[in-house]
Amino acid sequence: MNAVNESWLSAADSGVLRLITAGSVDDGKSTLIGRLLYDSKGVFADQLAAISRSKYKRAAASEIDLSLLTDGLEAEREQGITIDVAYRYFATPLRKFIVADAPGHEQYTRNMVTGASTAEVAVILIDASRVRDGKLLPQTKRHSALAHLLGLRHIVVAVNKMDLVGWDPQVFERIRAAYAELAAKLGIAHFHIVPMSALEGGNVVRRSEHTPWYDGLPLLALLENLPLGGPLPRAEARFFVQWVIRHDGHAVDDFRGYAGRLAAGTLAVGDAIKVLPAGATARVARLVQFDRDVDAVHAGDSVAVVLDRDIDVSRGDLIVAQDAPLRVAREFEAELCWLDQRALSPVRQYWLKQGTRLTQARIKAVHTRRDIQELQDVGAGGALAMNDIGRVTVTTREALALDPYDEQAATGAFILIDAATHQTAAAGMVR
Repeated sequence: MNAVNESWLSAADSGVLRLITAGSVDDGKSTLIGRLLYDSKGVFADQLAAISRSKYKRAAASEIDLSLLTDGLEAEREQGITIDVAYRYFATPLRKFIVADAPGHEQYTRNMVTGASTAEVAVILIDASRVRDGKLLPQTKRHSALAHLLGLRHIVVAVNKMDLVGWDPQVFERIRAAYAELAAKLGIAHFHIVPMSALEGGNVVRRSEHTPWYDGLPLLALLENLPLGGPLPRAEARFFVQWVIRHDGHAVDDFRGYAGRLAAGTLAVGDAIKVLPAGATARVARLVQFDRDVDAVHAGDSVAVVLDRDIDVSRGDLIVAQDAPLRVAREFEAELCWLDQRALSPVRQYWLKQGTRLTQARIKAVHTRRDIQELQDVGAGGALAMNDIGRVTVTTREALALDPYDEQAATGAFILIDAATHQTAAAGMVR
């Protein structure tokens, strides 16, 4: 993230909501984001002029093709599809937003996983004109399952293109019932649903005159009022050491600090800590940020931690509260979202990266694969292909400090890297 975007985030005084749009092909995800940008005055005049002159414009001559505001790759504009995740930023008087536009094609499901990994809200689009007999499209199911799997706090269902079905309330109610059934199967306890037209703008920023039967908020007002994520029920400190700082090692008052970013919880001077996986204990003597000492730091802060005694601490070690109930193990079960074009093979060697720790790993067993069509686990046959989600047993060369992903994502998430090709092979969640 560049310096301009960093300063934009630091200026936030009303909170920043991170969201991702997902759903099937041609549900209108890029157009919806374009509409949000356009109606919230988040588009410059020269950008509008550029897309109006685009040779890939698909709207009528007098209209703006809002999808071109996010589909920036040449191949995306040429084919009229979204291939990679596009991030956009906009703000209203009430809140700032970071929004990711995820591809709808099944072959790019892995891109949705990366986009959703840092989001709090998933906006699942459904094309009202394409739902027949209450049957939702496969990608709607897949993306909803992934949003729930990744622990997103809010699911918002945007029933788009209601203008193509005459804003018929019965169509909307059938889709609401179909999604409620899907949510029950997936374990989604609550979701919001909005009838809208991204192309016309109805119920996106302004309320549509065609929906007197809808008593909810337009989409943007709903997003402005969703509660931001607070601390998890067990939000103890999780601090991966990124760099060991040593100054004036020959002097009596030499400096030894451990720099990194506090991934979760709070850390304060005087706290009793332990360093995992070794288990050595100490107390926090100082917390140094740039050229000043502070009394405490919170999740998201970068800091150098100075301990009250010299112990063995290296890059990749994890500093936690002394009584934190983490499991330290070399073997564990996890769910993998397979991202690589090369299928998983238990005989291949992978690197596992958790925070700043990197260690060799193997997949000891593949237990099940999640069938998105039937919404249940099935036999995996010992392998996972690109875009598959499966339950596996992982073994690692070095011990890892582990939390269940749904309790503490900082120590419950990891990636696998193919040792031969150096491609990111999978995103994993400890279960």
